[in-house]
Order: sequence, then C-alpha cells, then structure tokens
Amino acid sequence: MSDVSRRKVLLGGAAALGGAAGIGLSAGAPARPAAAGLPVGAPQLTSSGEAVTVTPSDARYADMVYGSNRRWTGSPEYIRVVQNTQQVVDAVQDAVRARKRLSVRSGGHCYEDFVYNADVEVVIDLSVMRAVYYDDARRAFVVEAGATLYEVYLELYRSQGVTIPGGSCGSVGAGGHICGGGFGLLSRLHGLTVDHVYGVEVVVVDQRGRARSVIATWDQGDPNRDLWWAHTGAGGGNFGIVTRYFLRTPGTENRPPSEQLPKPPGQVYSHSLSWDWADMTESRFRTLLKNFGTWHEANSSPGSPYAGLHSSLALNTAASGEISMSTQMEASRPGAAQRLEAFISAVSAGLSAPRPMRVRAGEQEARPEFFVPQAVQWYQSIRSSGGGGSWTRRSDYKSTYMLTGFPDDQIATIYRHLTNTENSSDLLQVSSYGCQINAVQAGATAVAHRNSILKLQYQNYWSDPAEEAGKVAWLRDFYRDVYRSTGGVPVFNGVTDGCYVNYPDADLNDPQWNTSGVPWHDLYYKENYPRLQQVKRRWDPTNTFRHTQSVRLPGVA
Repeated sequence: MSDVSRRKVLLGGAAALGGAAGIGLSAGAPARPAAAGLPVGAPQLTSSGEAVTVTPSDARYADMVYGSNRRWTGSPEYIRVVQNTQQVVDAVQDAVRARKRLSVRSGGHCYEDFVYNADVEVVIDLSVMRAVYYDDARRAFVVEAGATLYEVYLELYRSQGVTIPGGSCGSVGAGGHICGGGFGLLSRLHGLTVDHVYGVEVVVVDQRGRARSVIATWDQGDPNRDLWWAHTGAGGGNFGIVTRYFLRTPGTENRPPSEQLPKPPGQVYSHSLSWDWADMTESRFRTLLKNFGTWHEANSSPGSPYAGLHSSLALNTAASGEISMSTQMEASRPGAAQRLEAFISAVSAGLSAPRPMRVRAGEQEARPEFFVPQAVQWYQSIRSSGGGGSWTRRSDYKSTYMLTGFPDDQIATIYRHLTNTENSSDLLQVSSYGCQINAVQAGATAVAHRNSILKLQYQNYWSDPAEEAGKVAWLRDFYRDVYRSTGGVPVFNGVTDGCYVNYPDADLNDPQWNTSGVPWHDLYYKENYPRLQQVKRRWDPTNTFRHTQSVRLPGVA
C-alpha cells in the first residue's frame, strides 16, 4: 500500500464502485475532473463514470420517483444520478440554467413530499455517493451524503472502532439525517450527530445563478462558518445540496483517528417487554405514562449515570393487543445491569405483569427473544434495533419535544384515542432524550431544543390508497386533541417545546390544524430561525432550494 493510500484510510470506495455498477454506470467512461473545492487527500473512486440521466422512457424511472413513504410519487422530467461533487455542481447548474425546479434525494426517507411532488422537474439523486473515509489533511472523517447509516456505522466501526450517535433506521441516508440533527440510541451518551460535525461541503447557487461547491467548517476564522452552523440542525433542502460531511468531535483535532469520534460500547443490554391491552385500564395507563415520564425527569441531566440508557415506549392502539417498551443500556459501565433492572422496575410499578413483545410496533419488529435482557455486541444490536420501512407502505407522522412528563389531561386524551379505533398499526412512540444532548447550548448549533427529556413521534401506516383519507384524519384529530389547550400543537409552555424538523409535518403550516399563533418555523427552530434566514439570504438568495417547509428568505412568510 502506498503512503497516500495508507494516509487516506479509505473505507467505502469499493462499496461506492459496486453501487455505481449496480445502476448501470459505464465503467469505461472517462473520469470527470476533480470536484472543485475537494480537500487534499480525498479519494476520487466515485468519479469513475459520467452522471446518469434517467427519463420517463427508462425502465428504471418508475423505481426512482418515490421514497420510503409511498404517499409521495413524483413525475420529474428526469432524475440525475451523480457520483461526485462536480457532477452535483453540473446537475444544479443545468437545472438552474433551464429554470427547472429541483429537489434532492439521498436515502429517500423524507416523511413529506419535499422531494417528490408535482412541481419538481429535476431530482438530483445522491445515492451512489456513499464513500466513507478519513481525510488526513482536514483530520476528519468524511461521509458522502448518499451513504446509509448502516454503511456509516459499519465502516467507522470496523476501521477505527468509532461511531456517530445517529438513528436506528439503517437505510436512512446520511445526507438528510445528519443536517436535521442526527438523533439516535447513543445520543443521551454522546449528544446529537451534529455535535460532531466539523464541516460540510455544500453545492450552492449565487445571485447570478452560478452553482459552485463550498466547504464550511466550525473554525472561528472560517468566512463560511454560518453555512456550517445552518447545517447543524436546520434540515435538508434549505440552502444547497450537502455532498459531504466532515466529522470530528470537538477538541480531538490532535488525536489519532481512533479517538476523534465517540467509541460505541463493546456490548449493550437489549430488552423488550409488553403489557396486554386487555389488562390496561385507564388508571393503569395513567400509571405507566406517569412512571415513564417521572423517571426521565429524574434521570436526563448531563452526566447522569443513566446516560447510556435509551428506551422507547410504543403506545400501540388497543386494537393491536399490546403496549411495548424496548430499551438499550450500555453494558460496559459497572452496575449497568442493576441500573437497567431498576429502570424496568420503576416503569412497571403498579402495572400488570409484563410479557414478551409479540406485536410489531411501527417499524420495530416484535422481539420476544429479548424479554430476558441480553448482552449483545453493539454492532449486532443496531442491526436488530430499528426498522427501515417496507417501501410499499404509506405513512404519516407528527412530533413533540417534552420538557416534563405527561400532564393528566394529555394522558386521558391519548388513552381515549388509542382505545377508540380499529387501526392496529397506529401508535405514539415516546423515546428517551436529554443527558448529553442537553449539555450543548441552544445557539451552538441550529438545534434549539436542548432542554427536553422526551421526544414523541405520532405514527400511522397503511397500504391501501383508499384508506389514506381516514388514516390521515385520525392522526390529525389525535394530535390536535392532545394539544387542544395550546392551539393544536406543542407550543413552548414549560411542558412541551415544539417539534423535530427531521419528522416534518406540513400540517403545522395550516391554520386549520395550527391555531396557536406560533408558526411552523418557530416550532422547529425557536429563536434560531431569524439567524437561519440570514444564512438563507447569503447562500441561497434566489431560493433555488425550497420546499413546503424550507427556511424562507427574510421578509417572506
């Protein structure tokens, strides 16, 4: 191995080439010039062929105009499959020159129609840009935007024994996940993924319509620092197209690569249980939610000995037959098994005897084998902890940050809706939050929610398009009723604290469903929104990158 190859510590090049061949890229095509702005030492293995244009006459087209949520299907004039940053610049320039509305896809997991809708004429597909490697010049790991989370975890872990605290749905693309915050099972222990983003490479368009790539970092002297900051929590599709992330934990620039990102636990305890809805009276339901909330109120501060614990309470509808709870606990610290047992006992107090988890909860498969807590290798645990979507189902989602446990009126409303439907696939998922996430100041990144202890995700799923109206109406009514006293949305009132931008919900824009007087952008960004608008004015002055909930230019509602 040459010195150059050894210093690059290339992790994902072979996978990237394999992915290129898999969609019919010409292996014999001449390489394009190196992308403008690429740092010294970046490999060019993904630039082995020309960008591919897929039009409606192409057999692949029908498979490339939808994502994981089959509610949204596009009809673009073409899809441009790109392999490197220069090809992204060219694709954006072509669309701008032709005055075509564009959108971008990395993993295809957007909940709303931001990528696929009737107005989009060009989709720029980053899914072939999947390399993960170490850049010696910038002393940071590089993740291309098309890499899936499983690919990122695998390459970082096997090469250097490190990871990022990202999500459990492994087929999600890094491109959208990271810039929206990057929350996952290790976030209470290591913070959000954006807390480890040193820099971003972004393709932007200036006032004259010229596309170019820019690298922005957290360095205080970087004139592009505002663009870096905006990509630490504002979500995708706002300012440009992220092509690469540069990852490094603050304060580690002089350490070896194996110490520049968090180390995952060698092992974790994995546990799942359930309670039968037949035994779940309203009084017991109230006890369960009070127990779960009270425990998190007491154990979610930075430095808590329970920072290594993440739990998700799946409040399935009564029609499903059970409520379940899945928990992961870092196993390496002394007393971890005892702390896990104490948590389970605290949440279960006053309830009927739990049983194995036998019913799917949203994207989480049933896990009866984990009724007795098992110590498993960390990477094995992430392969089994979350779903990836069936890619045939339709779905709808809403979110809430919570500063405290559940008030009595919310518990009563949740119980009423969960017991008053025949839908067996719908649920409210209540997940652990806080600890190291809350050690970061609200303005240090674009993620303003740094005091919450719980994150809620309202979910429903269906396959038959004829069910859509009823399904969407049920979730809308459920959500509005829970927050009826605050205008139908979780405003900032000492109990709730807004919404998560990576679980986008276009109903927040609609005065029929949001009568709070708090606009959608404040629910997502709080006091950070005006600053994001200034970034928008500087880096996307022509509003090239936009969707239903993209950051607006100053003065635009």
